Amino acid sequence: MLRIREAEVEDLPEMLAIYNYAIKNWTATFDLEEQTLDQRRIWFNLHGDEYPLIVAEVDGTVAGYCSLSPFKDKKAYEKTVEISIYLSEAYHGFGIGKKLIEEIISRAEQLNYHTIIAVITGGNKASIKLHEKFGFEFAGCLKEVGYKFGEWLDVCYYQLRL
Repeated sequence: MLRIREAEVEDLPEMLAIYNYAIKNWTATFDLEEQTLDQRRIWFNLHGDEYPLIVAEVDGTVAGYCSLSPFKDKKAYEKTVEISIYLSEAYHGFGIGKKLIEEIISRAEQLNYHTIIAVITGGNKASIKLHEKFGFEFAGCLKEVGYKFGEWLDVCYYQLRL
């Protein structure tokens, strides 16, 4: 059974495994080196009431997670947030990403955010399709700004105005 809930510090090892898998295998993150539990603990502590971090739990296992983070640190951006979503490879294609995004958008609305920004690597068709289902619109693309797995990659911005 699927349950969407607040992330807890005890979830960090499973969340770290999901993120490190993404680092090693996908272009969804531009991190090049696996992270440590201490590094992810610092990241975890940046979230809370203002910047939710939620997990999708399936039968006691963290299948994925989703968060809102500040988009930029200047005061004028305070009502704009950036969304991040990562799923365990074993749970792709089961609608878990959809449930996570539904919940994080609901929380963004409750927190009175105005805009959610998704930063998606060019060519990540699954992520683009998922975000577009929720009304995210293409806002622009930076060409060849990241280098991973021997190729230059674009970064595309999608936005949802709430």
